[in-house]
Amino acid sequence: MASSRKRSRNASAGAPELVASVTALLAGVVGRGERLTVGLSGGIDSVVLLDVLHRVRGRLGVKLSAVHVNHQLSADAGRWCAFCRRFCRARRIPFRSEKVTVTVARGDSLEAQARAARYEVFARQPCDYVVLAQHQDDQVETLLLQLLRGAGVKGLAGMPVLRQAEGGRRKAEAAGSTHPPSSFLLRPAILRPLLEVTRADIERYAMARGLRWVEDDSNADIRFQRNFLRHEVLPGIAQRFPAYRATVARAARHLAESAALLDDLAACDGAGAIEEGTLAVAALRRLSLRRARNLLRHFLAARGVSMPNAERLDEALRQLLTAKHDAQVLVDLGGHELRQFANRLHVVKRFAALPPDYARAWRGQRALALPEFGGVLTMASARGAGLSLAKLAGHPVWIRVRRGGERLRPDPRRPRRTLKNLMQEAHIPPWERERLPLVFCGRELAWAPVIGADCAYGAAPGERAVAPSWRPASTAGTS
Repeated sequence: MASSRKRSRNASAGAPELVASVTALLAGVVGRGERLTVGLSGGIDSVVLLDVLHRVRGRLGVKLSAVHVNHQLSADAGRWCAFCRRFCRARRIPFRSEKVTVTVARGDSLEAQARAARYEVFARQPCDYVVLAQHQDDQVETLLLQLLRGAGVKGLAGMPVLRQAEGGRRKAEAAGSTHPPSSFLLRPAILRPLLEVTRADIERYAMARGLRWVEDDSNADIRFQRNFLRHEVLPGIAQRFPAYRATVARAARHLAESAALLDDLAACDGAGAIEEGTLAVAALRRLSLRRARNLLRHFLAARGVSMPNAERLDEALRQLLTAKHDAQVLVDLGGHELRQFANRLHVVKRFAALPPDYARAWRGQRALALPEFGGVLTMASARGAGLSLAKLAGHPVWIRVRRGGERLRPDPRRPRRTLKNLMQEAHIPPWERERLPLVFCGRELAWAPVIGADCAYGAAPGERAVAPSWRPASTAGTS
């Protein structure tokens, strides 16, 4: 499972330079007392990165930890996790591991889904930076893969040294990158201090330090595109162009600068049109086709959506620019949907359809996590407001999904009305109407998000009650 290399006479030649390079970069980005969490796979790259940071953390005054993501895709996954735990324990580095389930959505690859699952874990880490071990060879492979996929300027810009959320305290330029964040929703920041370091430099460092690491046999499988480039294509390029790593990485930096300019243009074109995660369709209609396409890319990237290919993007634009004001536009983006409502664009995360007979009992809990709905239903204690506990006591209380035909009377001065009409008046988008948890007392609808309580169940002044509140999860791609 674990691999190691014996020290050679010249093995330490590049080790001090690597440490000095990483230290200098970090000193210009991180502050004293900040928390760094290394994404530790157990492979040589992340092992070297964690070892370097462990050596320099006192000098930088940072707090260091590690996280391992177990994708459960290999029979060795458990052993890799155990290795990472032992590696951290030996150095007294705080360690945590998380298991993820990788499922392949339509139009995506296993590699893409595993990466998405991994970054979801990173986004939840309680730290200022998640530090990743991608290096210069990875950057070159990324650019070539994107080129072969027909990517645009942003895709060819490769990976930035620093990617942080909108409103971050530091500028990406401080880390030597002009590439803007590709997702403004990522918390914490992503930091890659090895992007100017080659795979050979990392191997020399590991030998000099006598480090051990794990080998993933799938890295030799050339059925995977990245492995094919690494083992079959790039060795031939290296023979003819020995300095290709540095020159291709330089090209990626030039493209990153161009991508930043396109983002600046999109920000100008979208000024005042992007609000609460939605985009006014009118902003696209007043632009040339090229600038409208650029603004739509910018909007999708800010919502954490994997960029669709050119044909899908053009089809989305065609539908949006030709649709009537009240048209129900729906564009499939794989794990998300692009929808139009009230002349604004929404990016909606896909959820599995809820069965019409769905029901969950409420037994007095203060909060119910409802991942099937995509959020949390809070039932806070109250007096004289919300739902009367005495009136709810007569029948079981259920959380159900909308089936059609429900009626509610939120205003005692008006008759009972259909929930459909009430939701339309409240300007609730159609796709949200089907995913709102409804509170029933027996067979009667007592409360609906946004609409409120039926007056028949309302609490009298001073009466003990519960005040329901629906909080959708604040995840990328939800609206």
